[in-house]
Amino acid sequence: MIALAIQVTLEDEGVTSFDIAATEADAIAMADKQRPTFITSDVALLEGTGPRAVAAILAKHGSIPVLFLTGNPEDCVPVTPPAVVLTKPFDARQIALTYRALTSLVPD
Repeated sequence: MIALAIQVTLEDEGVTSFDIAATEADAIAMADKQRPTFITSDVALLEGTGPRAVAAILAKHGSIPVLFLTGNPEDCVPVTPPAVVLTKPFDARQIALTYRALTSLVPD
């Protein structure tokens, strides 16, 4: 449900392509298939963790803006820019504003 709400918010911001991964391995495989231009991630996945998946993706594909949405922000540390951590509970406005801020840092 949360992933769908995040997707709807990002669609309102103009995002047109989404992959939703339940595991660390799935996230990495999806990024290898198509390099993401923006990543949202929770800490807890069914297998593995979001921060480890993100680290692996960034190591392979370079700098990509990342938005961690989690109830456990301490598990995202250290976060390297361009990355932001929003702590649950969060709302659509916070997600939209953070998305805009992060993507404004990426050259066209």
